[in-house]
Amino acid sequence: MKSPVQAGSARKLRIGWFTFTCSEDSSIVLVELMNRHYFEWKDRIDFAHVRILKSNNDMKNLDVAFVEGAISGKRDEENLKKVRENCKRLVAIGACAVTGLPAGQRNSFSPDQMEKIRPFLKLHRLNEKVEPVKKCVHVDAEVPGCPMDEKMFLAVLDRYFAEFGVGTRNAKQETGNAPGAA
Repeated sequence: MKSPVQAGSARKLRIGWFTFTCSEDSSIVLVELMNRHYFEWKDRIDFAHVRILKSNNDMKNLDVAFVEGAISGKRDEENLKKVRENCKRLVAIGACAVTGLPAGQRNSFSPDQMEKIRPFLKLHRLNEKVEPVKKCVHVDAEVPGCPMDEKMFLAVLDRYFAEFGVGTRNAKQETGNAPGAA
């Protein structure tokens, strides 16, 4: 079976969406955005690795990886580095990924508080400090907010459509008036 980005079809932006330590509220926003942009995005985006949408995922050769959540342990760091190795651009999505907060509130705990949670950290192989994504890997763009700022996300997505040679948005789709849209 041919991939949608192979010869004979229009170029699609190959993306991945990854979550780490967070509430996954930006993932919910992504799904809600799909309600308004499905007809546009189905021909423009190859959702290669998006666990909230499908079970068969492939993170190799991504154009853009969107990373939601802070990095709270060695396993997160290792997985994030794999994501970075497999994408051309990486975007930190939401407050936890951009600043490390609120997921990193333990970073300001007193020594007594840290002593109380140390067994939990050890049990789950978590670091004492929670870090934003940019402390672990190179980040090409950031979309702040908790959840992410929708307009900023769409602007970043448009920038990568242009950079990777994926067609321009249709004004009818822009307003959510695509056939079948509510």
